[in-house]
Amino acid sequence: MTIDSIAISKLTERLGYQFNTPALLVQALTHRSFAANNNERLEFLGDSALNFIVAHQLFQRFSKLPEGDLSRLRAQLVKESTLSEIALSLELGDALKLGEGELKSAGWRRPSILADALEAIIGAVYLDGGFASVESLILKLYQDKLAQIDPKLIDKDPKSQLQEYLQGKKIDLPDYKVVSINGEAHAQIFKIECVIEKCAISTLGEGTSRRIAEQQAAQLALEKIKDDR
Repeated sequence: MTIDSIAISKLTERLGYQFNTPALLVQALTHRSFAANNNERLEFLGDSALNFIVAHQLFQRFSKLPEGDLSRLRAQLVKESTLSEIALSLELGDALKLGEGELKSAGWRRPSILADALEAIIGAVYLDGGFASVESLILKLYQDKLAQIDPKLIDKDPKSQLQEYLQGKKIDLPDYKVVSINGEAHAQIFKIECVIEKCAISTLGEGTSRRIAEQQAAQLALEKIKDDR
């Protein structure tokens, strides 16, 4: 087996789905920088399937929430950072087919590329196995996130949650420092440190924008400060 086929085989195991038409999975993992027959159309289909299935789950689980709150919850679950986090847990980047430029700029770890590829895989599963198969896959991928939803935290990103928590404890707000900015101008990777001096907490976030890196650092700090209680 080639390195590519081993990575795809491992990804298939993590997904828990065997493709009847393996070429669909290969296409879902093919970035536009690699070939004309890429994953963009599958991404379009997967995005629609994901939004519907997540919306259906929220509709069933939160019978008293109004439409606006349901929409905001769905947005949190299908946004790029959530998708890329799931993709990282699947080690999806190892199986991606990228052009030379994207390989040089570490495209296999870029959140936008990972999120798009995951949506493409969802689209591929829908075409390969139908609605029941793709619903089963999405419920597996989102099992923990759906179980942990707290409607009280709707629309509150990690930085806001951390700020409110610290203010409630009368602790000075965190200091966010740029540690490094690497990569080409079109594909920069930011590393941001979140420091809460009074709690002796320092966390490091990484992302394709300063905002994403700060949010990740804030999330890690929030988890750490709550674990230390």
